[in-house]
Amino acid sequence: MKTLSPVQQKFILHWGEMGTRWGINRTVAQTHALLFISPKPLNADEIVEALGVARSNVSTSLRELQSWGIIKMVHLQSDKRDHFESIKDVWELFQTVLNERKRREIDPTRQMLEECLAEAAKDKLTDKYTQDRLRDLRDFFTTTSDWYVQVRKWPTCSIVKFMKLGDKMLRVLGGGG
Repeated sequence: MKTLSPVQQKFILHWGEMGTRWGINRTVAQTHALLFISPKPLNADEIVEALGVARSNVSTSLRELQSWGIIKMVHLQSDKRDHFESIKDVWELFQTVLNERKRREIDPTRQMLEECLAEAAKDKLTDKYTQDRLRDLRDFFTTTSDWYVQVRKWPTCSIVKFMKLGDKMLRVLGGGG
């Protein structure tokens, strides 16, 4: 692995910082950033060298990134070591992250809200206000999650066009000037 340019270093450091804000370990995010901007798959030793972190941190980071489905292991014919590469298409990358966040965070929350509402219906101690708040939250998660499931089936070009419509879509729906 060649020495990182100042721009590459800046991006990797920032991505690591943003990762911590998103609830991701800094080294995991930096490892992803490095693999994302690398034109070729990298092995763990190259990642250790480029990031200046412990081999154990890189190994843990690679396992975490693989569990998210945003990097994959590849084999190079000339090298017996495992190499890794990131999803390069930004739309595919973010859809993969959103799918995983939905599975890990939204789906369990929806399930818990359903359970709370079912228990509250039988429990005379749970007041109507609490039930209404839980129902509103459940309905929000259900509506947005169902919408997301539909939209993720769209081709990327349709998603981009839809997003670029912006306020025009609001006028089409009759909601704005």
